[in-house]
Amino acid sequence: MTESIFTIKENVALTDSVYKMTLEGDTSALSKPGQFVNIKLEGKFLRRPISVCEYGENSLVLIYKVVGSGTEDMSVMQAGKKLNLLVGLGNGFNPDKSGDAPLLIGGGVGIPPLYGLCKELIAKGAKPTVILGFNTKSEIFLEKEFENLGAKVIVATADGSYGVKGFVTDAMADLTYSFFYTCGPLPMFKAIEAKAVGSGQYSFEERMGCGFGACMGCSCKTKYGDKRICKDGPVLDREEVIW
Repeated sequence: MTESIFTIKENVALTDSVYKMTLEGDTSALSKPGQFVNIKLEGKFLRRPISVCEYGENSLVLIYKVVGSGTEDMSVMQAGKKLNLLVGLGNGFNPDKSGDAPLLIGGGVGIPPLYGLCKELIAKGAKPTVILGFNTKSEIFLEKEFENLGAKVIVATADGSYGVKGFVTDAMADLTYSFFYTCGPLPMFKAIEAKAVGSGQYSFEERMGCGFGACMGCSCKTKYGDKRICKDGPVLDREEVIW
């Protein structure tokens, strides 16, 4: 983990409530897809944890949803503004477990960290299938970007306005895969747990206090005792989670 100053290069809307922010700065502390950063915002006591969508040598991309005053403040930030970030937080996905035909399952703003993972899996020769779950057509983002990477993409909408009607588990029907990776809300995880076959990794979304394991405010029960989502996670193996 490092504390660094990043400069906003771009901050654009993808949907009515989802934004893409590109930042420039020291990304050397990032080592795996699925890690996150913690952003210091003016007037806010707690930093805001945001998962990393993708990163390069000197840049990273965050895709976030406006859900409160902190992310609302972020949505109006302009290029050139500098932000204080804690970088390289969390235990990310393990791409080495994927096998040849991994399945990536994302729900809403749980989708962004899967993009960087998908990019890495394709680079090492895997052929991933990606399921993206949304409530309705107007909320869809990153579909074309995943397709442009070379992944097979299936979109599910709860209201049936686009793609498969229903939830991500409806889109999982009849699919075969070597391993699964997923990020999204807890109800989605419980539905996947009842449907999935074989091994996989869950990336948990939790409210965090410190973001680096000091406060125990985001613990999860596992077969090996309580684990902190911010430090031991957010990615946990399927086999260790106690639901």
